[in-house]
Amino acid sequence: MSSPKRILLVDDEPGITSTVKFALGDRRKYSVLEENNSLHALQRAREFQPDLILLDVMMPGYDGGDVARQIETDSTLRGTPIIFLTGLVAKEESAAGEVLGGYRFIAKPLRFRELVSCVDAVLEAERPRVALPS
Repeated sequence: MSSPKRILLVDDEPGITSTVKFALGDRRKYSVLEENNSLHALQRAREFQPDLILLDVMMPGYDGGDVARQIETDSTLRGTPIIFLTGLVAKEESAAGEVLGGYRFIAKPLRFRELVSCVDAVLEAERPRVALPS
């Protein structure tokens, strides 16, 4: 059996991160690390080297767009898939995993079946990452 895929979950609401971690971690195919402070997200990503990042859009400190830009410019993290979690769109306006601005997003409040389906699809399609020289 292969090792669990690593997912970094960045959201300023601990209730959301713990619930999502439980929903994904219960499947035993994912190892989920929670980070509730966007200012620490980049460092946590460097340490954890996730296969996927679930990233809230609206957070104090750095917003999700700021964190995504930091990840995309980091030579060890560039190319890591990101799924935005956002309350800025209505469920009717999005399907789970809809792509906007080059990133997938899922509307809040989260429907866990949709979240798991989107995470599975992204990680099954992912190719191994290769760190690029800086």
